[in-house]
Amino acid sequence: MENKKVSLKAILFLQGAVLIYSLTTVISKIVSNYEFLSAKFILFYLLDFAVLGVYAILWQQLLKKFELSIAYANKAMTLLWSLLWSVILFHGEVTVSKAIGVALVIAGTIILNKPAREEGGSL
Repeated sequence: MENKKVSLKAILFLQGAVLIYSLTTVISKIVSNYEFLSAKFILFYLLDFAVLGVYAILWQQLLKKFELSIAYANKAMTLLWSLLWSVILFHGEVTVSKAIGVALVIAGTIILNKPAREEGGSL
């Protein structure tokens, strides 16, 4: 498969889509606070479904710009966004192990997003 040249704008679009996807974790946490099939439960559940629908549309557009393996690997950044949502909205704690884990995910994502060098080419 040929390497697709990816711009910074496309990477930011991808990360924006992942951020939107991470909102489903927030909404799911909120949904869990309500009684099953109550009005608020159904409202937030439908909101969660709508966010996933928006993400699905964005995902289809992303696949035009990225190889599937790269796009899918970037979904791991959901861990960073979910950790940030946890701290900001739910006053969660960032432990050393969580910080190291997220740092490893970020490092891996950066490595995957770097353009590959052609074999036999000069550095």
